[in-house]
Amino acid sequence: MALTDMALRNANPQDKPYKLFDGGGLHLLVNPSGSRIWRLAYRFLGKPKQISFGPYPTVSLADARQKRDEAKKLLLDGQDPSTARKLEKVNATISTGNTFALLAAEYIARLETRESANATIKKNKWLLETLAGPALGSRPITEIKPVEVLDILRQVERSGRRESARRLRSAIGSVFRYAIATLRAETDPRCSATVWRPR
Repeated sequence: MALTDMALRNANPQDKPYKLFDGGGLHLLVNPSGSRIWRLAYRFLGKPKQISFGPYPTVSLADARQKRDEAKKLLLDGQDPSTARKLEKVNATISTGNTFALLAAEYIARLETRESANATIKKNKWLLETLAGPALGSRPITEIKPVEVLDILRQVERSGRRESARRLRSAIGSVFRYAIATLRAETDPRCSATVWRPR
């Protein structure tokens, strides 16, 4: 029998943990401490497994059902929901750690190790830190959209620095190509901004 919000609200702790079942393996574990945790019991490659969806009422009944359905879809695709969640967390950590500023700094360091001309290093550093940095610096590289790059280029151009805008476009592209080469990005949003040309 499916759970109701009323039944969940009335789920008081007892001497031992107990479960309230909703269907499809979804249940609420009620602990003696009073904590109430959503869990999904399922089988993967013939083995019984469990995944937690978080505490009730922070995760509502509707939310828990949605998470159950998403997990069932993964199972139909031959994926373990628990493994998929771990990979998602790893990817999120990598994404937030790989900011434009970090990769721009690595790119500049690469120029230095390759003994590029001092003027080239200084120019690229100024372009990436001063012109692109305020808008893109803290952004994860994989989340930067073409419209953001285009907006920065147009702002620089409107300030009368057309040549700087052209060089900035090239410098941003170099950072993205470096990110792609080091497997921390898949695309260069600057390529989608090819409609822009300095006037």
